[in-house]
Amino acid sequence: MPRRARMYLAGLPYHIVQRGNNREACFIEVENYLYYLELLREVSARYGMSLHAYCLMTNHIHLLVTPGTNTTISNTMKVVGSRYAQYINKKYNRTGTLWEGRHKSSLVQSDKYFLICSRYIELNPVAAGMVKSPEEYKWSSYHFNAWGDAGWLTSHEEYNKLGNTREIRCSSYRELFSTHISDVDSVNIRKSVHYCQPTGDDRFKQQVESRYNITLGQMKRGRPRLGVD
Repeated sequence: MPRRARMYLAGLPYHIVQRGNNREACFIEVENYLYYLELLREVSARYGMSLHAYCLMTNHIHLLVTPGTNTTISNTMKVVGSRYAQYINKKYNRTGTLWEGRHKSSLVQSDKYFLICSRYIELNPVAAGMVKSPEEYKWSSYHFNAWGDAGWLTSHEEYNKLGNTREIRCSSYRELFSTHISDVDSVNIRKSVHYCQPTGDDRFKQQVESRYNITLGQMKRGRPRLGVD
């Protein structure tokens, strides 16, 4: 039975997660991280995907992106995932699948959750106990968003609302990290991406269903564990 095609809405932000098969490492050495980021940059430009935030963990990746078309995310993730898996298999003389199935995704309510989701992504290494602060972790977008380091990422409109200049926006963004993300928001983000449901309130979900004539479905009951994901 063929898999159901993914449907993405152009111009709206999505939180993307892709995991290594059996939670095994996808990144082993520095060269791997550099290769994945360059591959992501190249393919994103080809298909028109704007990257706002990311974090490459040892065995999974987080991306916060906006697609230019309804097929942008599917095409980008398919090509990046396939080419990166081929690279890893060849480099380390391995066989078999690298990824745990297809990526998972969650449509993000911009005005309420975009900046929270961005922080959640960049705080993953902290939650995992790998570093004490996000700026200590090299393989995330924190240095771009918080300090204005050069890069090819695209600032989202919600980020741009933080200030009139790049310096003010960076300072305001760093200030956001002085407060913790609530357990409620953390669980909502984790649960939404796990079940491929929107990260947003009920009104937002109703508006999406009405405007685009789609049925979003429901997330399963239960409270996912807290912590890194």
